[in-house]
Amino acid sequence: MEAQKYWPPYAVGVMLGLVLLSAYFFSGRGLGASGAVKRTVAYVEMKIAPTYVENNHFLNHYAHGKHNPLRNWLVFEVLGVMVGGLISGALAGRSKWTIERGPRFSDKKRLLFAFIGGSLMGFGAALGRGCTSGQALSGGATLAVGSWAFMLMVFAGGYMLAYFLRKQWI
Repeated sequence: MEAQKYWPPYAVGVMLGLVLLSAYFFSGRGLGASGAVKRTVAYVEMKIAPTYVENNHFLNHYAHGKHNPLRNWLVFEVLGVMVGGLISGALAGRSKWTIERGPRFSDKKRLLFAFIGGSLMGFGAALGRGCTSGQALSGGATLAVGSWAFMLMVFAGGYMLAYFLRKQWI
């Protein structure tokens, strides 16, 4: 099966905006992902080391409440994104196991850098009390000045770092 073309980015942007509008309309909240990760970590930690979670203010906040920490709309949102991505990739003929990297990177080095970058992003999301998607989409949609400033700095930092790393990809 031949891989299909990508959807036009402007059409996808409009659809993403409609999804965000629907999220606000139906749930009263915007989109994000870091809350799902926090709740999943709290749930797993409660199963492995409940005493640790009891004594950890951060994890304890997510682990306890009226319901199971995994019974939260953010967890279902992230699961839906993953399942939807798998279905979309399969329907477009783009599902395969591969490691995207430049010719100067080994697979091992690419995975190491991905892990380090992902860890830094996760730490930043915890420190900033929200993830990039929550800041950019939900905060930006509400015209929050801090969200717009954050996203401008994310893009500026990305462009500056790309200058130094571009030779790894060509």
